Amino acid sequence: MAEEEPIDNAWEMQIPEFKPEDNPHGLLEESSFATLFPKYKEQYLKEVWPLVQKTLGEHFIKAKLDLIEGSMTVTTTRKTWDPAIILKARDMIKLLSRSVPYEQAIRVLQDNLGCDIIKIGNLVRNKQKFVKRRQRLIGPDGCTLKSIELLTNCYVLVQGNTVSVLGPYKGLQQARKIVVDTMKNIHPIYNIKALMIKRELAKDPKLKNENWERFLPKFVNKNISKRKKPKNKKEKKPYNPFPPPQPDTEMDKQIKSGDYFLDEKSKKAKIQKEREEKQMVAAKEREERRNKDFIPPEEKDTVKTKVSTKPDINIAELKSKIAKARKGVKRLQS
Repeated sequence: MAEEEPIDNAWEMQIPEFKPEDNPHGLLEESSFATLFPKYKEQYLKEVWPLVQKTLGEHFIKAKLDLIEGSMTVTTTRKTWDPAIILKARDMIKLLSRSVPYEQAIRVLQDNLGCDIIKIGNLVRNKQKFVKRRQRLIGPDGCTLKSIELLTNCYVLVQGNTVSVLGPYKGLQQARKIVVDTMKNIHPIYNIKALMIKRELAKDPKLKNENWERFLPKFVNKNISKRKKPKNKKEKKPYNPFPPPQPDTEMDKQIKSGDYFLDEKSKKAKIQKEREEKQMVAAKEREERRNKDFIPPEEKDTVKTKVSTKPDINIAELKSKIAKARKGVKRLQS
């Protein structure tokens, strides 16, 4: 099994139930916690506050809602016997201030459940990247968030710069890893696939004591720097303690060309001459471009084949053959 499994098994340990008989003398000191809530939550908290007081009153915790200051306060009483319930009540009002519904927030009072409020606002500096990665955590129509809830058995709510998670302690650990990795530009699908594979591997008794690393997907960072690298690096020039020479001014250029010493009439005549020369060059280029289509293409030289005038028949041999044939005919006639 993977190295994380012993830690995961520690989260699954059964917590013994704490009863009033275990602490008959109650608490020696009074403890209280307070938290602020945003203005837009005021109307909802006013509606559910009687239910909050009733639920906390069953555990002998006093709850107070201050609408002027915008805060919620929970305090222990003389009848409070559970020292951990005040911490659970503190988590409950924190969840209520982060827009978690009352029906979900009261679940944190159970011993086997906890909550984790993950601050994601300071994990990404760029505002646009932060909004994109937060939306990636939610997914289209909340599909990614629903997958995380099903795999971790936790209630997850993304609100502003925080992510509120409520569920078993093992699920809190898994959900925090997914949220932090997503804000670090690691897509949540990698962690979701890993959780699905672990769930299937846990069902096989043969793989119980083996390492699971070979089955888990590995994330490869393909974020290539968009900075353009210089094609040809400039060679470093030798160190020179003296400053570079001053560039020539317009007057220096005129002195070098001799225009500085010309009178106004000569300057105008020179400028006019240069303008006419440029016009002549431009006119010549235009004429060449116009006549380019009328220039015939160069034809390739065709190789003339020499026809041989010599006859292929040898006349002397032919005459000798005719003479021999005639002599043979005369002999036969005689």
